[in-house]
Amino acid sequence: MRNLFVTFMLLVCALAASAQMPTVTLTDIEGNKVSTDTLSAPGRPVIVSFFATWCKPCMRELSAIAEVYDEWQADTGVELIAISIDEAQTSQRVKPLVDANGWPYRVLLDPSGELKRALGIQLIPFVMILDEKGQIVYKHNGYTDGAENELLDKLLELKQ
Repeated sequence: MRNLFVTFMLLVCALAASAQMPTVTLTDIEGNKVSTDTLSAPGRPVIVSFFATWCKPCMRELSAIAEVYDEWQADTGVELIAISIDEAQTSQRVKPLVDANGWPYRVLLDPSGELKRALGIQLIPFVMILDEKGQIVYKHNGYTDGAENELLDKLLELKQ
């Protein structure tokens, strides 16, 4: 019975890890509408990072990745899409923050939290990796210095 339970839990975890990204319409920081079903990139992985302007660990994570992003792109072809969960009254702070930090990422806004809720995200920073087919193959929340190295390891695994 215990083996059956363990097998069931492993199957549930495997299915959850390879879920499809929900389809939601967001806006980019220029005000253009973007459907999440267009976020995957054929032939390369995509990192999706949920953040907020008030979240210090989020800022550290996105800044740490910015330092190695060019190398990651050269090695894996990855694209990073940062999604702000700032509410409507604070979302005007996102573009100045991105510009001030010089982040080379595509940045989207989820002020209603629709995508965040659809994915069941409770805490930020929250990062996921989409494979070339748009499947969610990795999820992680929280950030400690150096955690971006685990992301790179996962990206390199996908490349194999």
